[in-house]
Amino acid sequence: MGAACLLAMPFADAAVLPQDRADAMYHSYEGDGVSIDGPSILLRKQVGDKVSLSANYYVDSISGASIDVRASASEYKEERTETTVGIDYLHNKSLLNLSFTNSSENDFEARSLHLGISQDFFGDLTTLSLDYSRGWDEVGRTGDEDFAEEANRQKYGLGVTQILTKNLIMGLKAENISDSGYLNNPYRFVRFLDESSARGYRFTTEIYPEARTSNAFSVNAIYYLPHRASVYGEARLYSDTWGIDASNVKLGYIHTFGDDWVLDVYVRHYQQDKADFYQDLFARENQFNYMARDKELSTFSNISAGVAVSYEWQFSQTTTIKKSSLNLEFDYMRFDYDDFRNLLDDAPVGEEALFSFSATVLRLYGSIWY
Repeated sequence: MGAACLLAMPFADAAVLPQDRADAMYHSYEGDGVSIDGPSILLRKQVGDKVSLSANYYVDSISGASIDVRASASEYKEERTETTVGIDYLHNKSLLNLSFTNSSENDFEARSLHLGISQDFFGDLTTLSLDYSRGWDEVGRTGDEDFAEEANRQKYGLGVTQILTKNLIMGLKAENISDSGYLNNPYRFVRFLDESSARGYRFTTEIYPEARTSNAFSVNAIYYLPHRASVYGEARLYSDTWGIDASNVKLGYIHTFGDDWVLDVYVRHYQQDKADFYQDLFARENQFNYMARDKELSTFSNISAGVAVSYEWQFSQTTTIKKSSLNLEFDYMRFDYDDFRNLLDDAPVGEEALFSFSATVLRLYGSIWY
């Protein structure tokens, strides 16, 4: 298959060290009044034949504000920087990965530790993977030096990848995530009816539970076609203790043109039900113990389509740079909300138009293998 595999689905890593490479990427997001862009740099280097080191630096420059923020606050600008360092260790048919990530912005600090291990079995036809992540968040609020909250996160994963035939690979994965502490956004508000207000409603701070447990199960597959092409698919089910049930399906096609060009196209559909304590409009200020109006906790659906094009240069194995590639990816997304209303719409309280928006994501990156 050659280069076509570069854009295939992310199956579990086999017991092979990552190749020495360097990536430089520019990414851009536009949607719902928010613009996000910035660079990313990734470096990988083997040390001997058992160890590989990696480092990644990622920047998000954010401006604007989403619809729920614009309804109750002003637009903003901020920058988020993320740094990850990692090490891979290979022993026979086992691959161990350890990484640490620090994400920082003016009012939020997140640190996470990830441990993963994969093992090949049965003549390298089966790969079993286990992973564990632990995160520590420090949440602040701009303009309020006394506001300081914390959240802790844990994630467990178990996956298996099986080569079923010379053309078909399938994977299964189960995940469990546990969050505790301050889990809501300090800038988001719920609205409740108030006849004394000129708008007919007022805002008050959201209140979330201090614990959340979620489970996800996914199955994916890739089938290699003649003429260096392949089709792939993924299905995933999700549920949590907040009452959210979600599912998504993704289908894609990869085609290689000549020795250098790779084309990848996909379509994805996502659907979720709202959290138990979500409402667009509450009857009174303290109607329930927990109250939320974050649109990400509402009932909504999303359809996405994307295209990626890659061009690869091959060089002599005796040169410093073995090969390089240039990649362009573009995604279009449409979100439709069933119970979240646009408060910028001039309509009676509770009868505002249901909110929807489109977004685009652009990624341009180059890679060299050395």
